[in-house]
Formats: sequence, C-alpha cells, structure tokens
Amino acid sequence: MSLSILSPGLLTTVQDLGRIGYQKEGIIVSGAMDALALRVANLLVGNEEKTAGLELTLLGPKIRFEADHLIALTGAGLAPTINGQPVRMSRPIFVRAGGVLQFAPQGTGCRVYMAVAGGIGVPEVLGSSSTYLRAGMGGWQGRALLTGDVLPCPGPTEITREFWQTIASASSAKAWAQATWTPSPELYPALQTSPIIRAVRGPEYDLFSAPSQDAFWRQEFTVTLASDRMGYRLRGAGAALALAQPQEMLSCAVPFGTVQVPADGNPIILLADHQTTGGYPRIAQAITADFSPLAQVPPGGKIRFQEVSLAEAQRLFCQQELHIRQLRQVLRLKNV
Repeated sequence: MSLSILSPGLLTTVQDLGRIGYQKEGIIVSGAMDALALRVANLLVGNEEKTAGLELTLLGPKIRFEADHLIALTGAGLAPTINGQPVRMSRPIFVRAGGVLQFAPQGTGCRVYMAVAGGIGVPEVLGSSSTYLRAGMGGWQGRALLTGDVLPCPGPTEITREFWQTIASASSAKAWAQATWTPSPELYPALQTSPIIRAVRGPEYDLFSAPSQDAFWRQEFTVTLASDRMGYRLRGAGAALALAQPQEMLSCAVPFGTVQVPADGNPIILLADHQTTGGYPRIAQAITADFSPLAQVPPGGKIRFQEVSLAEAQRLFCQQELHIRQLRQVLRLKNV
C-alpha cells in the first residue's frame, strides 16, 4: 500500500509527536507544529495519537492513492478535493485506489494534517518518525517530500480496519466516501485570522521595563517572513521591548511556546524545531491550550498576547485533554 506524490506542495513532511527524552543530549523534539490537529486526525482513523502523518504547509500537495485507504484531514482550511470533488475536514474519509487528493489555499490557518489508517511506513530515528529538516533526520529521507516520492503505508491494523469497514461499506462503487459525523467544535475551535494567544509571565518578565511589559500585552505583533518551524520572529506595532537594566543571561532550557526577546527588542516565539536551550530573556510562555492557533498563524499574520494565571493555563490544558479523552472513548464505542 502506498501514496504517490504527484506534486509536493510548498512544504510537506512526515511528522509525529516528536523525539521525547533526548533534549539533554541537545537533540530537539521537533514533531508536528499543531500537535492537537495531528492527534485528532489519528484518532479519527483509529490510529494511536502519536502515529506519523503528513504535515502540509500553506500550499498542499497532490497525492494519488495507489491502494484503498482511510484518511482524515484536520487543521487549516485548504479546501481539499478528491478527484475534483470537495471533501470535509475532521472526519474519516475512505478513498479507493486511484483517487487523487489535492488542495487549494483558502480560509484561515496554514497547516493541514493527514492521518492514514495504519500510519506512514518510514523508519524511526531515536524513537520518532518526525522530519527535522536542518539535520536531515527522520521522516522520508530526512527531507520534505518531492514529486515522484512513493510513501509506503503498512495498511490498517485490527482496530483501524473496523473504522475502515464502517466507512467503506457506504461507498459502494464511489471513488470515495466520508463519515457524516465530526467531533465537537469544542475540541478544535475554528481558527481566527488574528488570534489572541494566552500566556503566563516568563521567568525574566520582571527584568523588563514597565513600558515594555505594558507594550507586550497591548500591541499587535506581525509574524515576519523570517519565521519558520524553529520560531516565529515578531515585529510589534510600537516600540521595541527592552530590559530595565542590561543583564548577563545564562542559557536555560526552553520549551515550545517560549517568548524570548533578543537584543533588537523584537520577540521570537519558539516552535516545534526550537533549540534545546536559549540565552535571551523570556518575557512570556504561551499556554499549551493555545499552541494550535499559534502554529496556524501564517507569515504576515497578526497575533496579540493576553495574560492569564498559571492556574487558568492548567485548567484550560486539562479541559483540552478531557475533550481528547472523550473523543477517544466515543470512537471506541462507535466501533465496538
């Protein structure tokens, strides 16, 4: 079973939930930029949440299915079609051999995730199939997909076969068929053109001048064209941010969502391919529950930050995980 890449799109890579446990050796986590979208896509086809899928950026690929497959698409609205007919996001879709999936840039967000029942058959590197482009590690030959690539797919497991048969039985002679149901919108809310990203104060927040603290929460920031999977470089509408007094900083561990401020005063939000340590002062930390809207902001997009307490950040994270657990349980019941 396989997928043929007829056109690779702007940037299409194999991603899972990343390499966990190697940061102490200086090896980055990497993985899906919008991990929630990938987790939901995998659940919709019966996979484990960490199974490798495809991350499609801004301009999606054109893919031919060389065998029957069950897939799910989540994330941004890139107007997917199969054989020229529009298909819906966030639901299982059965595609017969020969079907061609392609996308058109439309709507909000910039990343779509495609899960395939049974996963993508690429070797793991340090326990993960994620592509880390800068190191040429993981994924499909350590790189973004190219025209002519043929990705092997192991095929459905016993669990994913149950999902498969349920959707396929409704397709008869059709080239494809999709489920009539979709998860609650509370699980993955509609993406906003200019999202508000909630954040808690960073470890060095109190070192910034009072005007800079105020400006960080009040002004709108633009994601510049110099941004990538390592981080978004921001430029504010007002004055650059600055410390109250010059400080010598020690390098410290940094996670996804850390907002650092280099000497030029323009913040950087660290993302999936971020380094393991950083020496710039950390003014804020985006909360985990807002990683999806953050990861879906395209270059040129706008964001604002809103301060929340640590307790609120924890509550929102637990709420998101509860929604994931409920989806997992409902899907299990649908296929008992």
